[in-house]
Amino acid sequence: MTSDSTVEREPAAGVRALGPRYKWIALSNTTLGVLMATINQSIVLIALPDIFRGIGLNPLGAGNTSYLLWMFMGFMVVTAVLVVSFGRLGDMFGRVRMYNMGFAVFTLASIMLTVTWQHGVAGALWLIIWRIVQGIGGAFLFANSTAILTDAFPARQRGTALGLNSIAAIAGSFIGLILGGVLGPANWHLVFLVSAPIGLFGTVWAYFMLHDTGVRKHAKMDWWGNILFGVGLISVLVGITYGLQPYGGSAMGWTNPDVLAALIGGVVLLIVFVIVENKVAEPLFRMSLFKIRPFAYGNIANLALAMSRGGMQFMLIIWLQGIWLPLHGYSFSQTPLWAGIYLIPLTIGFLVSAPLSGVLFDRYGAKRFTVGGCLISAVTFLILAFLPVNFDYWQFALLIAVNGFGTGLFASPNRAEMMNSVPADSRGAAGGMIATFQNSASVLSIGIFFSLMVTGLASSLPRTLFAGLTAQGVPSASAATISHLPPIGVLFAAFLGYNPMQQLLGPALAHLTPLHAAYVIGRQFFPHLITGPFHDGIGIAFGFAIAACIVAAIASALTGRDAASADERESLGSELAAVAAEATGYEPSELVVPDMVKDYESPIRGERDESAERAARPQSRE
Repeated sequence: MTSDSTVEREPAAGVRALGPRYKWIALSNTTLGVLMATINQSIVLIALPDIFRGIGLNPLGAGNTSYLLWMFMGFMVVTAVLVVSFGRLGDMFGRVRMYNMGFAVFTLASIMLTVTWQHGVAGALWLIIWRIVQGIGGAFLFANSTAILTDAFPARQRGTALGLNSIAAIAGSFIGLILGGVLGPANWHLVFLVSAPIGLFGTVWAYFMLHDTGVRKHAKMDWWGNILFGVGLISVLVGITYGLQPYGGSAMGWTNPDVLAALIGGVVLLIVFVIVENKVAEPLFRMSLFKIRPFAYGNIANLALAMSRGGMQFMLIIWLQGIWLPLHGYSFSQTPLWAGIYLIPLTIGFLVSAPLSGVLFDRYGAKRFTVGGCLISAVTFLILAFLPVNFDYWQFALLIAVNGFGTGLFASPNRAEMMNSVPADSRGAAGGMIATFQNSASVLSIGIFFSLMVTGLASSLPRTLFAGLTAQGVPSASAATISHLPPIGVLFAAFLGYNPMQQLLGPALAHLTPLHAAYVIGRQFFPHLITGPFHDGIGIAFGFAIAACIVAAIASALTGRDAASADERESLGSELAAVAAEATGYEPSELVVPDMVKDYESPIRGERDESAERAARPQSRE
């Protein structure tokens, strides 16, 4: 073993000078990468009307709903599927190498999305394909950014670093709403162009400035694990996506045999994946990591809170665009932009608490912030469920700000607690699994929220629509047909900023007097008509969110006691990496797990012989 003086003064062959500022370079670049990826997850949500108008395709036309769903869910689906595999590749071949590849792929996809020239179905397919490629780049970024930070920062500072990175990961989804609302009406190409120069800069910066300082574990690729996991998760997420579309006489597609086959088949493949992973020598993901209590329960908490949050964004947008903004004088075409603006308090609440909880985690541990954040979120969902549909804005703004505050309290301590608990050579795979849980939960959440909302609407919307339309002179036959259309069409119309009644009535408007026609498609009729049914649906959806937050709080409480010092959990490999990058200014060009680690450290519990560790640890010059 190299002596302390040798480590401090004489760099070994292949060692690259980095300097004490390297960790901040790693933080700034990975934060830029994650911010760019998460902005692009949500930027199309608000800009969808402008995008579809730009390519000349009506997303609510017969057979076009799938293009709408894949335009905003394709990115999330492919990212959720690939992050574990890409995290594993980072453990094997270098996390920075895989991260750099992600930046390059993401940038290329952004450029190809910007130069779209096709129209109609061809244009929609072009956009969907490159959105999926963009998601592949995002998966590389998500899978390896957390591991790069965990390698670069000593354990006592990881809460702060991961807290700042978590701000980018979640705040990006809020910022994307505003950018989409601003850029979409100006020129829909700008929605994709905005990422190209940032991605190009980040790619070059990452290539020249980031270096692998982590423990690298050479292993064979687990092909069976990759295939089973990828096909199984894709099957489940695709089933959820198509379950949102009407089938036969049903408002949703959950009784569709193809959807059921996809969901059941996907679950079976994931069960087989777990069995295989426990038997192969070099698994895609070491299932034994779930024996680590903070990692196992932390992931459950992360999954549950993400499920409460993912669909909430859609419900709030529909609430604002379909009801509140038209009632307050905004035309339906203006509502996408203003919905993003009126959701800013949600972002502010998160931005206030996320860095604060990251810094305080380094001093006080995770539990009071993770449990407290979940409970705060649950309380805000409870109050939102009872808030009048036509609310006073200051009440709504305060509630969503506190909800964002609760999410921020939870995010960075939860991630830091999980990443601190895993062995250094598994951080890429661990970070990938954390991202998989979070991204999968977003898709699951959208499916659950929409399904619950439609369930609530279906009980009262038909008779409300029928009564309201016939009162304005719409023939009973036409009113009956319209009132029994799937409620998901009404929700998508409101979500896209279209006039729902104009979409639903179509030619039937010709049978109305000019006065009645103007009122029916005006700003007041639809919001007043849907207020009661919407309140029923939003109550059911937020009831699920409350239950998910409580599950997250319980799981957070079960992660075990907070360690007195995060440094006590630091493995030898990561200790050497942190010291090499921070104290001595030297970076081993390729770190592997030393054989002596096995003599004193358990890969699961982190137990060690303190005398062996002291002998192996160089003295920091901080």
